[in-house]
Amino acid sequence: MPFDFLACPACGAKVKQYKNPLPTVDVIVELPDGIVLIERKNEPFGWAIPGGFVDYGETLEHAAVREIQEEISVELAEKDLRLLGCYSDPARDKRSHNISTVYVAKATGTPKAGDDAAAFAIFPIDALPQPLCFDHARILSDYRRKKEAGAI
Repeated sequence: MPFDFLACPACGAKVKQYKNPLPTVDVIVELPDGIVLIERKNEPFGWAIPGGFVDYGETLEHAAVREIQEEISVELAEKDLRLLGCYSDPARDKRSHNISTVYVAKATGTPKAGDDAAAFAIFPIDALPQPLCFDHARILSDYRRKKEAGAI
């Protein structure tokens, strides 16, 4: 629902307030030398998996492709996205309760920092930088475990 509250059609008074979690997407972008992480230029500062908020009327897959284009300027196709999982801990982002759908995708091209990224770097999964933002340490741990098991 694209509204913060419902209003009485006669007088405009608030009838009911909604406070729902916000949908987000993150994409673990695989390149031959490792995965791409961005260094955030906005709070919370640190390293993060590229991603962002889903726009109203947008599919999760389209949001993932759009966010990767905006943040690191590499092209992905929706058909190449592989679902890693969904992360919904209300404390995963101190700014608000967000639910993230996390994908994995191989990419080609040369990334460059854009949008919310102050910088980017490519890291092997066994040499990740610190600090990692949000719950991205947990997500990357799940990614590593599933990758080693051949599950993604």
